[in-house]
Amino acid sequence: MKDFEFSMPTKIIFGRGVEKKIGQEIKKYAQKILFHYGSGSIKKNGLYEQVLKSLRENDIGFVELSGVQPNPRLSLVQEGIRLCRENKIELIL
Repeated sequence: MKDFEFSMPTKIIFGRGVEKKIGQEIKKYAQKILFHYGSGSIKKNGLYEQVLKSLRENDIGFVELSGVQPNPRLSLVQEGIRLCRENKIELIL
């Protein structure tokens, strides 16, 4: 095995309206993201538009990939990898 270091700090923000601050948080780490989400409820409940608004207000570029699955098909994973490489993605949301 090759030597390596692994660090995985985690920040979880809870509360009402925190989705409106997502652009501010992401801006600390990236300027271009892959916005990966499910298929329906995010749009039905309004969260999708709130997240997009926050990303745009903070000049965060994004590429969308819908279809999150608990056990994703290999084809979906490969599509995500392709999008990240082609678009020089720095963070996946």
